[in-house]
Amino acid sequence: MKIKFTKMHGCGNDYVYINGFTEKIPQEEKPDFVRHVSDRHFGIGSDGAIFINPAKEADFEMEMYNADGSRSEMCGNGMRCVGKYVYDYGLTDKTEFSVVSAGKIKYLTLTIEDGKAVQIRVNMGEPILDPAEIPVIANSTPVMNEPVTVLDKEYEMTCVSMGNPHAVVFVEDTASFPVNEIGPYFENHEKFPNRTNTEFVQVVDRNHINMRVYERGTGETLACGTGCCASVVACILNGLTDDTVYVNVLGGTVLVEWNRTENLVYMTGPAVTVFDGEIVI
Repeated sequence: MKIKFTKMHGCGNDYVYINGFTEKIPQEEKPDFVRHVSDRHFGIGSDGAIFINPAKEADFEMEMYNADGSRSEMCGNGMRCVGKYVYDYGLTDKTEFSVVSAGKIKYLTLTIEDGKAVQIRVNMGEPILDPAEIPVIANSTPVMNEPVTVLDKEYEMTCVSMGNPHAVVFVEDTASFPVNEIGPYFENHEKFPNRTNTEFVQVVDRNHINMRVYERGTGETLACGTGCCASVVACILNGLTDDTVYVNVLGGTVLVEWNRTENLVYMTGPAVTVFDGEIVI
């Protein structure tokens, strides 16, 4: 069976996108399919796969999988790419619409140039700070400067959910920090019942931060949209930045705003189509 796909990325956070309106894969076969296509040596190569499906409660559904075949609740970079896909490929002619992922609805606004979506602003919703809802085993609400021991060293973390769990750790220099060594131990730490994404953040000034991320089920990626949002929320909670912050990741830059009057987080950034293809499964 041949399956048509589109490879896309948001700041280097790349996924294989499948049009669920036309391409049909049995639900029980999707984890194996995702593991195959995500393999960077034997497959297409990606941080995971995203199916764009019909939805009743929103204009579209985003069904997201990590590279290891596990389901994930939310992906900010993936959400922007879904917005670009449905506009560029003619599934909608609207520049404002909704997308549901794991039961949570997000609202997108597209910037169009030469008939293509080039920048997407996503209303990412309210940050979740209750430890039981993140979830994280912690001693305070919100979870700020919570001690956690990894490889016999104590770190402090601020925990936020943007629909998926994040542990934000402030470091002096993201460039030299051993993300791939430390990240797996955070991901699978006993404090996180559902594992966690971990952001290592260096504050540059009141409006700029550097961030590297170790994503649950994938490893270090070039960007993580929900991680950018969680990092900015953590910075603001700790009094380290203003409410509007440019987040520099390995694959580019996104703008994150936490409107605390509305208690809503907005993320704006690019989405890029790499290529279209077919894969035999």
